Amino acid sequence: MANGPGQVGDDAEDPRLQALDERLKEARHREALRTGQVRPAEDVGYSLGNRVLAALIGSLVGSALIGWCIDRWFGTSPWGLIVMLFLGIAVAFRQIIRIAGGRPG
Repeated sequence: MANGPGQVGDDAEDPRLQALDERLKEARHREALRTGQVRPAEDVGYSLGNRVLAALIGSLVGSALIGWCIDRWFGTSPWGLIVMLFLGIAVAFRQIIRIAGGRPG
């Protein structure tokens, strides 16, 4: 069956329509980036690295401070600090594994 004038058959793709679809996708992507709905791919990796670094440093510094305070209050130097540092390392690794194991957005 022949198509009428101005109609495109199912088996033939019009290159103009394909070009229009590509331009629409690109425009939607640019608008999503502009409004902050989508982050660029390089920002996602940078953000993930910052989260891992913050988890590592925060856990270690926080646990060391708590251990030092325990040692000062109870006179158990250096055992409170050592025990809390090991707990801080365990918490940091757990957080890093949780962050790295998450599904990408």
